[in-house]
Order: sequence, then C-alpha cells, then structure tokens
Amino acid sequence: MSLDLAPVGRGKRGSDLTAQDMPVYPATLWALLEQRVGATPERVLLEDESGRVLTARQWRDTALRLAAALHARGIGPGTPVSWQLPTIAESAILMMALARLGAVSNPIIHILREHEVGFIVGQVGAPLLITPHLWRNYDYPALARGVAAKHGCDTLVIDRGTLPTAKSDALPPVPDGAGNPVRHIYYSSGTTAAPKGVRHTDASLMAAASAIILMSTDEDVVPVAFPFTHVGGIAQTIATLYTGSPMVFFEHFDAKRSPHVMAAHGATKLGSTLPFFLAYAEAQRRHGNQPLFPALRSLASGGAPTPPELFYEMKKLFGVPILANWGLTEFPIATASFADEPDEDLALTEGRPLPAVQVRVVGSDGTHLPRGQEGELLVKGPQMFQGYVDERLNADAFDADDFFRTGDLGIVGPHGHVRITGRNKDIIIRNAENLSALEIEGVIYTHPKVAEVAVIGLPDARTGERAVAVVVLAPGAKTLSVADLAEHLGHHGLAKQKFPEQLEIADALPRNSMGKVLKHELRRQYAAAR
Repeated sequence: MSLDLAPVGRGKRGSDLTAQDMPVYPATLWALLEQRVGATPERVLLEDESGRVLTARQWRDTALRLAAALHARGIGPGTPVSWQLPTIAESAILMMALARLGAVSNPIIHILREHEVGFIVGQVGAPLLITPHLWRNYDYPALARGVAAKHGCDTLVIDRGTLPTAKSDALPPVPDGAGNPVRHIYYSSGTTAAPKGVRHTDASLMAAASAIILMSTDEDVVPVAFPFTHVGGIAQTIATLYTGSPMVFFEHFDAKRSPHVMAAHGATKLGSTLPFFLAYAEAQRRHGNQPLFPALRSLASGGAPTPPELFYEMKKLFGVPILANWGLTEFPIATASFADEPDEDLALTEGRPLPAVQVRVVGSDGTHLPRGQEGELLVKGPQMFQGYVDERLNADAFDADDFFRTGDLGIVGPHGHVRITGRNKDIIIRNAENLSALEIEGVIYTHPKVAEVAVIGLPDARTGERAVAVVVLAPGAKTLSVADLAEHLGHHGLAKQKFPEQLEIADALPRNSMGKVLKHELRRQYAAAR
C-alpha cells in the first residue's frame, strides 16, 4: 500500500497534474522510512539477484544497528561520510543509517579512483571513507588507505553481509529536519573532466522522487542495475518507501544474464539508458515470440536523450513506451513523460516540467526566448540543490532570478514539452556556424550499419572545428565510410554543412557508470591521434 500522506495524482493525465497532486512528505528521509515501517512492516522492499530480501522492518532495524556502530566512531549530526559501495543491500542500509544520525551522506560512484576520491574526500572534509573489499578485481581498501594517508580520514570496509557492530546502541536524538539542512553531497556524474560537489537536502531529493511516485504503484517491481551511489539511487529509494514497490538490486549489469534475472523477479519497469535498452531488446529476441517481461508496464529513460527510432523499436518489441525524464545532479527529474501522451511527444521530448518546476529558455545573451525557439534551459523549483561545495562555482550557476543554468540546449514546445537539442559544450562551431552534435547523432544512429555513435568537435585550422563521428559498427557490419554517412544524412534531409568530415570506428564508446558517453575522452583520444 502507498502511504496516505497526501493526495497523489497517479492515474491522472500528465497534462492535468497540479501541485495539489504531488506527494507531500514527512520532514526527513528517516521519518519516511519509519512511516513505511508503520504502514507495512513485513513488506519486502529490497531484493537482490541472489534472492536475498529485506522487509521494511528489517531495513529500519539493521540501519539502527549500523547507525549505533557509526556513532561509536564519532559520526553524528552534520558529519560528512564518504562512501563508495556497489549496488548491494548494505548501500541502502548505510544510506538510512546516515539519515538516522543526521549525518551528511557523500556517495561516490564506484568507477572513481584514488585521485578523484581523494579530491572528493578532501573537499567535503569527511573523517570517514567507507569502501567494499575486493570488488570486481579492484582493491578498494588500498585506494582508501592512499586517500587516508593524504587526507587523514579513517577507513571502514563494508561488504555484502558484513556490517560493523557496537557495544552500545546509543544514538543522538532523531533528526527533525528543522532548517532543512544539507544532508547529501553528490558529485556530478563525470561527462566533464572536473566533477562538482552538489549539496542537497532531504526535501530537495524527495521532491525529485515525485515523478517516479506519480507513475508507480505498490505492485511495481523495479530493478536497480545502475550505481546506487548515483542521485537516481536515492530518488528510487524515496519512491520505494512512499509506494512500497520493491527494488531489486544488481551489483553489476551483465547484458546477457541480467535481463533474464530481472524477468524472473517479475520486473514491471526497466531502465535506463541506451546500453540497457539494447540489452533488453537482444534478450527478448533470443527469448522468442513470448514476452520475456510479461508484467512490464514501462521503460524509463534518464541521463541522456533517447533516439526517437529507439522509442518506436522498443515499443514495437515490448508493447510499452519509453517514458523519458530530464534532470541533472543539481536538479534531478525536472521533467517527466507519462504514458497517456501521444507517441510523437514521448519519442521526441523529455516530457513536461513537473508542477512547481519552472523552465526558462534563454539566448546566448541571456534574452528570454519564446516557446519554439532553441536556447539554454534554465530551471527553478523544489528539486533545486543548495549550491556547490566549492562556493566559487555558484556565481556562474544561477541567473539574477535564481534560475539554475543547466548548460543543456533545448526547445519548449507549444504544450510545454521539453526537447533537448544538445549541450552548450556539445556544440561544434564550424565556419562560424553552430552544429548540434545531438541532432547529427540522431540521424547517424538510424544507419543500419551503426550500433552506437558519438559526434564530437575537434580543432581545425581551416574551419575552427570539424565534426567527427565516432561509430561502433552494428553486428555483421564490416565497413562504413564518410561517403556512406553523407549519403545517409542527405537522404534524411540533413543540411550538408552538418555532415561529419571525419569518421572513426571504435570497438566501444567510453561511458560513465550511468551510460553517458564521455566525450572529453573521445576528444582527447582522437585529437592525440591526428
């Protein structure tokens, strides 16, 4: 059962939602867990691929024991704690233990190494760094020791099935949320070379989870195969606590095995980026004509726009739409799509702004632009972060009206739908013309010989920048040329000035833990190769 905390507009058309339809939460994340325990104490909220389960009561009680052990180490209200755990039950337990203490949780994506982790621990001033032991053949305790030697923090190893204990169960008073303090620091997901520390409150992250709640029921089963330390991890956790819909954790997503395990668990929602969708599609094709996911209600897309052709391909294969959302670590889930929308809107946009979210489009000179014109998207609303850890970054992050500058380029349509057209830094300036890499990628993706594509700009002495298409060939494809791409792009009506003049064939595109292509790595690689 869902918590009866407020009228929630589930079942309403997305276009009809108002602020009155949004969930209303208790003051803190810990209070939300306690309310879930009070409502359905024996309901399973956490599962993993091996069959391990945690009920609401078990989650709460285990978190209390861990909180006592951390408190015995000196962790209390306002203490920052950095942690770098995989997507296992202990991560969710730790998250709630820190919430009970009123500490500042600093989750770190598992792919970051000593240089980045040391920078983060030093910047947040964490006295404790928590890691797993040997995970996926990487020695995390060695990393932690190196960070500790430089920054003077303590270290703690937590693995599957191993949590520290304390001789005393003494705890500080239950946090009350007064003043809406910062209790979470996430770092931007790394599509640029310099991640930024993003400060959030319980309230801002609960607001971010509202879109998930609006499209969920207590009968949903939601696989979590992305890193739980991403901001999406806490958003899904909040939705699970509110609706009672269980999460199924996957430490590592295996393209061949994981979809079948998800199916065995009765998955009703699948996400979240292109590599995942391609794996689901291939698994269904191998499975045959019978649905591999008979209970599936929707596919959820976040992190990067999905090519429209993939939307139609997946809907034909699974019979359900991809429901896209758009947001950033600084402003999670600003827009969302709902299943009652026309396919054209679902395929071409990232949905509408949630109630209470304002989206503004501005030109390069800061001028406000009307609907239908492309510009930088600025946002304002309850999901807004509380500024960066490095306060020097705040001045350029907001406009005079306290709207956050997202750096994403987009268009707001006549009915409020938001279409992402690129990034400020993902524009190729060739012969003084701005070319959208996202637009070119969307057309190249439809070429039958292309499995994946990223378009980047590289310096060019004659034109300023040249457009370079980095392509992963589709299975069975042997060759592809610049001329092939030009013919394909011309056939689809793309202007000649947008044709890439350089083609690079790659075995794979470098991606971060959320599936976003790391274009700065591609630029570095192919600039050095010239």
